[in-house]
Amino acid sequence: MEAEEDAAGTIIEDDEIYVNGGEAGESQRHRPIISGEQLDIEAYAALYTGRTKISRLLFIAEKCGVPSMQLEALRMAYDEIKKGENTQLFREVIAKIDGRLGPDYGPDNAWADAVDRRAELRKEKLENELNAYRTNLIKESIRMGYNDFGDFYYAHGQLGEAFKNYVRTRDYCTTSKHIIHMCLNAILVSIEMGQFQHVASYVGKAEQSQDALDPVTIAKLRCAAGLAHLEGKKYKLAARKFLETGPELGNNYTEVIAPQDVATYGSLCALASFDRAELKSKVIDNINFRNFLELVPEIRELINDFYTSHYASCLEYLGNLKANLLLDIHLHDHVETLYEQIRSKALIQYTLPFVSVDLHMMANAFNTSITGLEKELEALITNDQIQARIDSHNKILYARHADQRNGTFQRVLQTGSEFDWERHSYACRSGLLAVASHLNAELGLRDIRLRLPHLVSSQ
Repeated sequence: MEAEEDAAGTIIEDDEIYVNGGEAGESQRHRPIISGEQLDIEAYAALYTGRTKISRLLFIAEKCGVPSMQLEALRMAYDEIKKGENTQLFREVIAKIDGRLGPDYGPDNAWADAVDRRAELRKEKLENELNAYRTNLIKESIRMGYNDFGDFYYAHGQLGEAFKNYVRTRDYCTTSKHIIHMCLNAILVSIEMGQFQHVASYVGKAEQSQDALDPVTIAKLRCAAGLAHLEGKKYKLAARKFLETGPELGNNYTEVIAPQDVATYGSLCALASFDRAELKSKVIDNINFRNFLELVPEIRELINDFYTSHYASCLEYLGNLKANLLLDIHLHDHVETLYEQIRSKALIQYTLPFVSVDLHMMANAFNTSITGLEKELEALITNDQIQARIDSHNKILYARHADQRNGTFQRVLQTGSEFDWERHSYACRSGLLAVASHLNAELGLRDIRLRLPHLVSSQ
């Protein structure tokens, strides 16, 4: 934001001034803050397994901009790839390393050729088995055959073929558990391919089989749905899904997401989209989500700071976490948007209780310059997010509170109009009922007159 750029050249030397009369003395809390340079790649990579571990390491190597960190990420990716069978990805990593890690991390043609030969034999065996199953029309065997093919292609990095084979098992599923297994496989591959429309679709399919869903599977589906909403920039929906994730998730979905990610994604989306009451009830007082927050103390602290109106401390945490968040494979595209929304909500929440606000104190509270703060407030006023006006000469923000007398008069007029309309409708209904009663009486008398001659003749 422009305000942040303007603030870059101004450093506030005074003690921090917090909102609503908070004293600087009570706010001098020394807490560990993570920065991008302090990212422990080894510890970070240990949170994940499978292909996502490699993808995240390669993403860090591409985006970090720090040569030592880049080489460390590439080294770990190289070692991880050699545990699997994806020779194409192995060759790509070698090209990125470009000999910078010495001979131990160079081309290994013997290993790659051996893996490719085994892959050809394995593929031929799977084809023969699947053909035999299809000839015998054994549904369960056919399902397992396609599933094995999906596993084979996934291991070798052919995600498109893996997705096709996993989806083909749908026609041969005979139980709800089979359907859920198919959906989880399709979700996994779709996340790797970045096809989040498929993720949302297969989450919905899996949730239809409620009888076969266990707590761990439900937690996995919540996370997958949260990622899909996050990718679609539906931050409030994403926050709800991550906040609904149960502690049963644990380390059972590390091929996609770590518990620490659930805390980070859910908290940032909640800060950007929830109001104060929702933040209290759905995040701070959420016992299940608290288990995730304990894994990331910095996120827990910044949420508490935001709720208790310690905005300078909250924004300081966000600023120091930003470098790490930009290295997250799912969050990096949303960091700027989320930060802008969180900062805007903080500014709005700051001004809400007051009739007038001294911009000098507000600038100190947000650790920014008065010029930058004025620009931010102007944008919020223009967008009708803050009902106020700025006295640029005296540097005071005046709230535009509604005219209570005029509002009361308008409500009286509205009430009178509603009363008059209801009186008229009651009169109309009474008239209609009287006419209906009269008609019924006339029809009854006519019916008696018509029937009277028949009664006399019968006697």
